[in-house]
This record gives sequence, structure tokens and C-alpha cells, in this order.
Amino acid sequence: MTDRILLAHGSGGRLAHRLVDELVLDKLRNPILDRLDDAAILDLEGRVAFTTDSYVVSPIVFPGGDIGRLAVCGTVNDLSTAGARPGYLSLSLIIEEGLPRDELERVVSSIRATAQEAGVAIVTGDTKVVERGSVDRLYINTAGVGEIPEGVDVSGRNARPGDAVLLSGPIGDHGIAVVSVREGLAFGTTLVSDCAPLSGLVADLLAASPKIHCLRDPTRGGLATTLNELAAQSKVRIVIEEEKIPVRDEVAAACEMLGFDPLHVANEGKLVAIVDPEDAQRVLAAMRAHPYGKDAAIIGRVEAGPAGRVSMETRLGATRLVDMLIGDLLPRIC
Repeated sequence: MTDRILLAHGSGGRLAHRLVDELVLDKLRNPILDRLDDAAILDLEGRVAFTTDSYVVSPIVFPGGDIGRLAVCGTVNDLSTAGARPGYLSLSLIIEEGLPRDELERVVSSIRATAQEAGVAIVTGDTKVVERGSVDRLYINTAGVGEIPEGVDVSGRNARPGDAVLLSGPIGDHGIAVVSVREGLAFGTTLVSDCAPLSGLVADLLAASPKIHCLRDPTRGGLATTLNELAAQSKVRIVIEEEKIPVRDEVAAACEMLGFDPLHVANEGKLVAIVDPEDAQRVLAAMRAHPYGKDAAIIGRVEAGPAGRVSMETRLGATRLVDMLIGDLLPRIC
């Protein structure tokens, strides 16, 4: 086996089979994947959540993660915030000719470790190799399915006036960590992506309260975009308090230097929960008891209107509108 990926590795022939056997199957092995049929056969009952996403982050390795961990976390978190228990993922790799074999092996090892942490299995997939310059090193596509437990009804349409808005931790870590290494910026301390699978955290929250109305992970577009999406879906107004939104000092400093608003910077390991006010403290305690929610806070409330609007009460006592991100603040961030 050569130490770099060749176009022949995408031919479907002997080299392609060796690549898959040695770098993918050997690390992701499980009874469903081992069948090597053209489709995985899954045993599911009741309501099922299904999602898909693609990952093109640059660079493919960044402080706190890599494109493999990001792909698993992103798919698991989309299922989890729909109220599902993630079970199965697909994995498709689009590899640039010339990618060092050890880099691909590192990414697949990261996929395996993250899938194990999240309690999911990679059960089907595909590999393509394209000419040098057709993609930037490595792109990943995933899809995922999970079962929704009986009685769980979580949707962006379910926010109600009076509900509390909770955030699981500091915002902006992922976006600033990626841009810092990509642009060679130094901020006096190492910024690390928050990239994490949230399936365990969501399970704890749903066990703590049946009155969780909305869950969403604020990825591209940041917290501001996610809150605007929820306000529009539920036809409500969301009001947040600036002083209650956790932001690390180094992230705030980086955003000030770069001209970014932390509310618009991507996250990959945080979630927003909109909860009945009677259960807000119980859900907050459950968040803080989990490693991925230890810095959680109640950051705002839901009001009746005007529908689809998000406002922020600033530290100075003023109120300003919070709009969703327009354009692409940080391209190739996930």
C-alpha cells in the first residue's frame, strides 16, 4: 500500500478494496457493516429521525478536533436535537489524489472514537478518489437515523410565550479555533473547538423533563441565526440578555479584533433548549451535571410577539435587534 492516495484507489478494483479494508472496515467494524451489502438492514420501530450533512472544513485538522470528529458530531447532534436516540450513520469519503495515507488513517480513527463516544455505529458508506485539485484534501458526507422515544415531541415549532431559553455553554469556540489555525493567528492562549457529540446530554435533559419544547445546535450562523430560526418557526419573539450569554474572554477578544459578533460565530458542541418555565431550573441542573453542559445558563425568554423577532437586552440597559447572519462570516468552517 502506497503512502499516498492514488486515483486507482477510487477505481473499485483491488486497490480500492484494500483501501477500504485496511483503513475503514478495520477501524469501523460491526455486524451490520461487515455484511458489505449495498444497503444496511436496520431494525427500527416507531418514529424515526433521519438527517444528512456534508463536511468541507479547512483545515481538516484543527485544535480540538478534525473533519472526522466533526462529521460524526454534526450528524449525531442533528438527530439528538430532534429528540431522537442516534443509532446508525453512513459515511462517504471524497478523497483528493495525493492525500497522505496517514492523514486519512488519523481521520478514520477519529471517526471510530467519536462514534464510540456517541454510541452509534457506522453501517454503510462509500469512497471516491478524485483528481488533485478537484477537492481540498478530504470531504465527508454522512447520513444518520435514530429512534424517537414514545412521548417525546421536540420541534422548532413548539416554543411558547413564557418559556425559558437555555444555552449549554460558551459560544464561538469552534469558529474562532478553526479560523485561528487557518489564518495563523495567535491570541496568547490555545483556542480549542467545542466539537462534541451531544446525544448523552440530550438524553439526560429529556429524562429530567417532559416539558422541553425545542432543542437546536447553533452551528453555522451561530446563536443569533438559530434563535431567529426558532422564533420564525414558532411565530414568537425571543428576548435574550447579553450579560447572561457565556463567551470566553479569548473568544470575545478575537471577535473584537476580527470585527465579528460572537452571536454569529459557529459552534459544534452547544445546544439551545426552550423549556416550560416550571422545569427550567430542573433542566439547567441536568445540563450542568453533564460534562458538555457544565457552563450552561438561562439566557432569555419567549414572548408572544412581534413574531419571528429576536431582541437582546444589552449590558448598558438598551435593547437591540439580533438578526441572523447575512453572508458567510467564516467559510469552510464545518
